Formats: sequence, structure tokens, C-alpha cells
Amino acid sequence: MPTQVLARKWRPRSFSELTGQEHVVRALTNALEQKRLHHAYLFTGTRGIGKTTIARILAKALNCQTGITPTPCGICSTCTEIDSGRFVDLIEMDAASNTQVDKMRELLENALYAPTSARYKIYIIDEVHMLSKSAFNAMLKTLEEPPEHVKFVLATTDPQKIPVTVLSRCLQFNLKQIPLPLIVAHLKHVLEQEKISCDATSLQLLARAAQGSMRDALSILDQAIAFGKGTIEEAGVRDMLGAIDQGYLYDLLDAVSQNDGARMLAVADAMETRSLSFNAALQDLATLLHRLALAQVVPSAIAEETPEREEIFALAKTFTPEDIQLFYQIVIHGRSDLSQAPDEYAGFTMTLMRLLAFMPEDMPRATGPKHDKEIKRPSPSIPRLVEIPGTAETTETRKTTEAFNIAETVKEAKSAETATVGPAPTVSIFGSDWTTMANQLKLNGMPKMLAQYCEVKKASPNEIEFCVPEKHKHLLEKRHQEKMSAALSEYLGKPVRLKFSVGIVTGMNPAELENQEKQQKQSQAITAIETDPFVRELVENFDAELIVSSIKPIQ
Repeated sequence: MPTQVLARKWRPRSFSELTGQEHVVRALTNALEQKRLHHAYLFTGTRGIGKTTIARILAKALNCQTGITPTPCGICSTCTEIDSGRFVDLIEMDAASNTQVDKMRELLENALYAPTSARYKIYIIDEVHMLSKSAFNAMLKTLEEPPEHVKFVLATTDPQKIPVTVLSRCLQFNLKQIPLPLIVAHLKHVLEQEKISCDATSLQLLARAAQGSMRDALSILDQAIAFGKGTIEEAGVRDMLGAIDQGYLYDLLDAVSQNDGARMLAVADAMETRSLSFNAALQDLATLLHRLALAQVVPSAIAEETPEREEIFALAKTFTPEDIQLFYQIVIHGRSDLSQAPDEYAGFTMTLMRLLAFMPEDMPRATGPKHDKEIKRPSPSIPRLVEIPGTAETTETRKTTEAFNIAETVKEAKSAETATVGPAPTVSIFGSDWTTMANQLKLNGMPKMLAQYCEVKKASPNEIEFCVPEKHKHLLEKRHQEKMSAALSEYLGKPVRLKFSVGIVTGMNPAELENQEKQQKQSQAITAIETDPFVRELVENFDAELIVSSIKPIQ
């Protein structure tokens, strides 16, 4: 026996099962509970968001054998017949294929007769805006003063084409597009019930492709299940949808941040080899730039469950807000110009080269201090190694000594703990040196983020072993490790081999130290404002209220 499509199998059968239309459900539920019933309802909105579904649930609520109720039983003969499409007193008409006035007159003549077995005779007219002008005129009188046993439920995707004389006779409800998180949650529930596994990224891709339509989402999900022979994987979903792998977009922006035109074109060539749509690539690139702008201005707008959240925040730090706004304008204009380009590849690559051409060389980057300036950080209480006068030590030798002479560091740390009165320091001298080094390395984007979250476990002059927290293990891509190794070797002036492991970080890595420093500055700024005499006078004498969230430390 063939299986039923998911869009029909998982069609809501009660108001409680509806997703994303709470404002409509609340109004109808209250009306049914108070028995304040209108004779004509109009549901408007885009396709696949529940217009006809709500109309059928409303028909059950009005005709359920338990009485007029917002919670029809679903098991009586009336409810089951409406669900199966066999209820004689529920008449559904597709206005797109019945536009003539004769069809409307026939319908209105039948409306005069009492229902066969139900409480109300329900007329559902879908795509009502397709009716002819004569058909609309024919139904005006009946729509204004219908028989007591008749209810009209109209549905349309284009209410602008409905005459105002009809609109004024109906109770109108505007259904909205279903938000992406609700579509993702519903698809996840359906897959759990169908016992089909699917990763979070694939769900995001499927939900985004639906563009706010739950019916489209379930239809695309059906297609994905068939495409993957009963399993859903990210690679298969991207191939099916023709979606752009986000890795390409991150690589493009990373190449732009490093002014690397050759690498940028190499990514474009790789996309052309896979026959990816450059129009879709520019659309997704604009979406990514929008998310980067949100990460810079309103970080809380990027949901915690977003799969690429860490990558978005890392990439946002490599550009200034002015960069992001400029890039966004270039990309959306490049997409509109794509149809006029000699071919899509030429239009796409010209847009990418425009990103490089219009990026000011002297614009301050958001990647932290320049490498030729010393980063000022709180000095540890452990005394540093003392240089012996008269020795001509080179810069490379001094860097190597500071970074890798662990034996002397530990020895001095122990002697400092013995000689110093007071609590032991929380950060060792090596940890402090690594924090300074990590911020001075010539890294951007994801490799820089990897360095920030690393903690040194073991070190020798030619090899360093790092530990990365479990929640940041996604940073351990081979290309990020290679860039970090190259930057560290350049900094030390000698080749260094790096090893990485995932585990529990016992100390504080550079990212945590930076966050701690920011929190300390924020706390000091709040204290300074709260203790300011002028501010205290305003609060005490004029009932002023200090908005703590608006206080920012001076950079």
C-alpha cells in the first residue's frame, strides 16, 4: 500500500496542532467559547500556511456532535467524515476553476436548503479572488444576510483583488508566514515520529527552502527522504536543493579579509566545477553578511542553537561594521546585475573583485591590535626571567626562551610561591606568554579563534601540544591548524610542530582571559558611574533611573 504524503498525513486536525498562527487560533477559540459566531470568515496569506486547514477545523468545531466547541472530539461521525472529505454538509469549491457566475448562482440556490445532518452548512471557497466580477456581485446579498444555517469560509492568497464590498461583509484574519524555528521544530517532531534521523544543519536547510510555508516544508522533506533512500544527510540535502555549502562563503570572506584575490578566485572555480548557482551563492552571501552585521550590533539575535554560531562571531571580528555594510550593498547589487553579465561566472567573480577593489586599505580592521605594537595585559605576580648583562641575545632566541623554557619557568614559579607572601597567582607565566603570543600572531577568522581557545599542555623547542575545550572542537579543521602552525613558526623564526587534543581546559586560555578583562572593565565602568556625585544627585533628588545595560567602558 503506498504511503501517504507527509503534508496530508501531518495536517493539523485541531487548533492545538496548528503551528505559527496563534493570533488566529486565539480569536476563533474565544469566539467559539462565547458563541459569538460570524456568518462569513476570510483567511488571507501566502500558500501552505494553514488557511484551508483552519477552515476545516472551524467546520468541525461548529458541527461536532458534542456541541459548538473550540476542541472538537475528532472521533464522532461528523469529525471523522470532515477529516476524510466525505461530509455532505461541507462544500468546498475551488474558485480558480469555477469562476463563472452560473456556478455561484447554483451554490447560492443550494444554500437555501437546510443541512442534511449537521448543525451548519459550511461553504469553503478557496482562492476566492479568482471569481469573476459577476460572481462576486451575485454573492453579495447572500453574503450579507445568509440563512441562519449557513457559514461561509473564504480563503485567498491575494486579498487586494477582492472587492471591498465583499471584504466589508467578512471577518478577516491575516495569516502570517511561519517562522523558521517553528518549521524546524515541526520537521524534527515529524522525523522523530517517522523514525528517520536528520542532523540540525539539514533541518535548517529544509526549513529555509520552505520560505515560511509549512506545507512546502513537508513536501521538501518528503523529497529529501526519497532522495536519500530513507535517510537525510546534509550533503544529500544540499545536492537536492542546489544549496551552497556555507564553507565556500566563509572561505570567500576569509580571502577578502586577507586581500587574497587568488584564493578567492580558486573558491569561485571550485563552485563552478560543482555547477552551483552563482545567483543562489550571492543570495546566501548577502544572508551571511546580514548575520555578521547582527552579530556585531545585536549579538543576542544569533540564536544559541544556530549551527554556525561560533563561525559567524569569529568572522564578524575580522571586519568593521562599515565593511559589512559596504559588502552587503555590493553583493545585492551584484546579484541584480547578474542577468546582464556575459555569464554567471563572470558576474559572480566581478562582484567578488569589487569587494576587494572597494575595501579601503587604511580602514581600521576589527582584528585587534597591530602586530608591531605590544599588547598591554595585567602582568603576573611571578617574576620574569632576568637577562644577564653583556649577552647579545637575538629577538628569535628571546621569543623561543620566553615561550619554551618551561623548566626554568616552573622553577622560578615555585621559588616565587615560596618567597612571596599572599595567594598564589591563578595564571602561570607561560600561560601569560601564550596569551600575548596568541594575540600577536598574524591570524584572522577561524584560525585566530582556534589560537584564542587553545591551552598549552606540553611544549618543547620544536613541538607544542595544545588542548581545546570540547565545545570548540569544531575549530580543529586541518586548514585552521596549518595556518596557526605557519603563523607560530613565523613568529618564533623556526619551524614548530603542533599537536592538538580535545579535553578539559584546566587553566584560562586567551579567550577566557580577554573575556575576564572585559568583564572587569565593565564592572569598573558601572562602579564609576554609580559613584559619580552628579549621577547620585540625579538619582536621589530627581528620581532618575540608571540603565546599567547602557554603560560601556571607554576603549
